Amino acid sequence: MSQLEDYYTKDKLVKIPAGEIEMRDDRIKTTWKVTLDSFLLSPVPVTNELYYSIIQKTNIPNYESQAPVVDVSWNDAILFCNLLSQYSGLKECYSVSTDSESVVCNWEANGYRLPTEAEWQYACKAGTNGYRYGELNEIAWYQANSDSRVHEVGQKLPNEWGLYDMLGNVWEWCWDKYDAEVYGSYRIFRGGSWAEEARGCGATCRRRSHPTFRIEDLGFRIARTLKEESK
Repeated sequence: MSQLEDYYTKDKLVKIPAGEIEMRDDRIKTTWKVTLDSFLLSPVPVTNELYYSIIQKTNIPNYESQAPVVDVSWNDAILFCNLLSQYSGLKECYSVSTDSESVVCNWEANGYRLPTEAEWQYACKAGTNGYRYGELNEIAWYQANSDSRVHEVGQKLPNEWGLYDMLGNVWEWCWDKYDAEVYGSYRIFRGGSWAEEARGCGATCRRRSHPTFRIEDLGFRIARTLKEESK
């Protein structure tokens, strides 16, 4: 369980400072601001090693243990967060209906969860103002430099807050629905991937799909609410 100790215990998660972020939806030409409390975020996406050790599945062929887990749905990510919380002796964040159609988040719980879209974008930018926090080849695996495959976490330069692979390598699921009135239960993912063109690897690029959707360049990273007594 080296990855749990290296990246995911409380003292290894990155403390993201409180602040404000401007969000935008180019589809409907609107912007809005979100005020965020300080929270904790893993410095890398969840790896194969951690994911499969927690869900207790073995004999997974053709994967690198320190590469981000892929082919995981939003529902899979929610289940993993609850299992990791149980493993760590923390209070689960998610209550899931028996048919997985309804998921409720307890934001006061101290367990693991997906970041919100606003948390993700705020953490990705890390105080910068541009579309990216650095030169793309230096910070991200994407279509032009990835050799058409996923890569181990943490091989490119981090952003100013010590977060790796926020852009490129794998898309990352977020908590939020994209637009419930238009797209129903579709959830948001962010960040671009090893298969994405340069224009898709940016802090404000938004994609969405059904919570059961899985694909070879989509993973996730985990967050925790920072409780008042631990700030």
